[in-house]
Amino acid sequence: MSMIDVLKWDAAPRVVAYRYPDCELNYKSQLIVTESQEAVFVKEGLFYGPIGPGRHTLETKNFPFLSKMVAALTTNRKTPYMAEVWFLQKSVPLDLKWGTSDPVLVEDPKYHIALPIRAFGQYGIMVSDSCRFLARLMGRLPAFTEKTLSGYFKGVIVTRAKDVIASVMAQENCSLLQIGTKLNELSGLLEKRISEDLADYGVELRLFMVNSISTDDADPSVVQLKKALAKKAEMDIIGYSYAQERSFDALQAAAGNEGNAGAVMGAGMGLGMGVGVGSPMGNAMATIAQNINPTGVKHCVTCGSQLPPSAKFCPGCGTKTESEVP
Repeated sequence: MSMIDVLKWDAAPRVVAYRYPDCELNYKSQLIVTESQEAVFVKEGLFYGPIGPGRHTLETKNFPFLSKMVAALTTNRKTPYMAEVWFLQKSVPLDLKWGTSDPVLVEDPKYHIALPIRAFGQYGIMVSDSCRFLARLMGRLPAFTEKTLSGYFKGVIVTRAKDVIASVMAQENCSLLQIGTKLNELSGLLEKRISEDLADYGVELRLFMVNSISTDDADPSVVQLKKALAKKAEMDIIGYSYAQERSFDALQAAAGNEGNAGAVMGAGMGLGMGVGVGSPMGNAMATIAQNINPTGVKHCVTCGSQLPPSAKFCPGCGTKTESEVP
């Protein structure tokens, strides 16, 4: 292990924090921290710093806390001492991705059915408290990458996203199929909630976004709901209700039985009176009745009155029946 005269970290892409390899420092060691970095000393589980940008000579007069790390220095002030040095990147990556790896069941408050959802978005983070960050997350890792951090916080983000989405849907009676209109509102609420969680790790959340919320179109519940909504839209456009449609179906089925006109009329009257379909139903019944002529029944060609099979004259207007016409 060699004595280090200059400590410097040329930040690698996507690396948030980096532990300088174990080294021996001396009284004249130089620490170089770039404009977008901070440095923290770690000795026996204690954190000293942070040290901001610049070139620093590690003298106790410049950094009083170093005296706690160095028990004694020789007269030539070249006695080495061991310390761990962490460099932390202070720039803000804004393109970290988050999302639900598996569909999450959320009850739709409008249709009272549990539907599977997926949510996706992006966010940015910045280390706001270097010592707290290292104390909570350091362990024995040699470095923290953006991928490592997003993995740490994925569970927190997904849990909060599920809770906030379900809460907004319930409070505003918003269907999951309409939640796409509230992405900005959800983004703001989630940023506030998740910021509180990440602050405990010395991390500041920046620009949290919900980019999309979707359902699994192949799920049976989603298929059934969309089919029902499509049918409702058709009814609204044409101008009839579900009860009326069932009545129409019943009448059409009865009309197919040509030998039972009385049953057709009875079914039509009963359904019409039961559901109050009004004029549309009356017109439908009239049309059906006109198209049905039960076997053995004759009508007067003049006034339309029903005639007994053996009648020679119409009892209503006196017109001879067809059988009497030469």
